[in-house]
Amino acid sequence: MSERIIFNHEEATRFIVGTIGIPGERAFFIQVNSVFGRTTVAVEKSQVVALEERLRELITEVRRSKLASLDELELAATIDNAELEFPIDEEFRAGVMGISWDPDAQRVCIEIQSIADGEFTELISGDEDLADVEDPPDLLRLTVRLNQIRGFCNRAAVVVQSGRQTCLFCGLPIDTTGHLCPRSNGYRR
Repeated sequence: MSERIIFNHEEATRFIVGTIGIPGERAFFIQVNSVFGRTTVAVEKSQVVALEERLRELITEVRRSKLASLDELELAATIDNAELEFPIDEEFRAGVMGISWDPDAQRVCIEIQSIADGEFTELISGDEDLADVEDPPDLLRLTVRLNQIRGFCNRAAVVVQSGRQTCLFCGLPIDTTGHLCPRSNGYRR
């Protein structure tokens, strides 16, 4: 029986998404730095898109419900255009993700759980009893400020859009050599 690894990054100093590779063959990573070190997690492009959307919704809801102080809401987005830090040691591949707002600390809490066998389809915080589980999923837990979240979302949008162009007719990605468009009866576009 192995033990679950929990990577805690309270007050993360860096929370970014980045890629390695050429468009069409890119690997996506989320990298978190804090006084506790650096953790890198592999993610899918669709997970980056979903996380960005949910974080933007969280910011909107926090603002609308007046759950954050004006000082926290007015901070400018953190701009971090630096590359991923090397070497990239992938701790795990992301599976289930969860986000929440801590009104007392005025921070966004994010949890990313590793992919595990089919029995773990929900996020399991560190409090649950996993003593009977043979190989429990690892967990990345971090807290960040709203301006860091805005910076993450801005960077995520740029990273996702910097991939391959999409075909105007079918919406599928176009390789550098073109593609066989289903809407043109198999002719190259």
